[in-house]
Amino acid sequence: MEQHEVRQLLQKVAAGQIDVEQALLGLKMAPFEEIDIASLDHHRGIRQGASEIIYGAGKSPEQIDKIAHSLWNSGQKTILITRMRKEAAEYFQRDIPFTYFAEASVGLVGQKIAPKHEGYILVATGGTSDIPVAEEAALTAEIMGNRVERLYDVGVAGIHRLLAHVEKIMGARVIIAIAGMEGALASVIGGLADCPVIAVPTSVGYGTALGGVTALLSMLNSCASGVSVVNIDNGFGAGYQANLINNMESGK
Repeated sequence: MEQHEVRQLLQKVAAGQIDVEQALLGLKMAPFEEIDIASLDHHRGIRQGASEIIYGAGKSPEQIDKIAHSLWNSGQKTILITRMRKEAAEYFQRDIPFTYFAEASVGLVGQKIAPKHEGYILVATGGTSDIPVAEEAALTAEIMGNRVERLYDVGVAGIHRLLAHVEKIMGARVIIAIAGMEGALASVIGGLADCPVIAVPTSVGYGTALGGVTALLSMLNSCASGVSVVNIDNGFGAGYQANLINNMESGK
């Protein structure tokens, strides 16, 4: 059950459309469900505003399928699956609505939540090689109910490409800046924008990029105010955080 569903339930009680006992029954459903491979948190949407999300890495195709079907059968209308391998998507039983986004390794059961307002999240990358992480971030934010604008391959090696989109940067409510190599994109965008910037270091780069550690340290040491940093290649974490920031004023 999501927060908006609880609100609708209480509004029905206030309007006399259902009685208190019916509403209480709706809220008394078990807050979690134990299946043989997982304990499913059905009340996460009420507590946090976003229902449980499946982290696909390390799970077998059978496990992902079973968990997703259990969440769907419990009434969860939107189920995000991150780091979902192609073979898991091919195995997935299509008796429930399912979409696979191969570039981001993201699966979606159900439909994206409709955006709550006109504010948008801007997802920008330093290079084309960063797009898989960027799409994980963008799809996470979109699926959770946000407008998302994309600005790809605008790194500092050709900074005029970024400066050509200053208006789009200035208009965003949150910006996710994704880059590998030396990770300079976050500082440049942080120096232009008046909104929170979430920096995502990627593992893109040659030897001393150290699998993203160089970009991570660079972003952590950004001299631009308002830049926060998530872990290497963590597009999901950035998209989730951007969703929270973008919806702070929407009336939960």
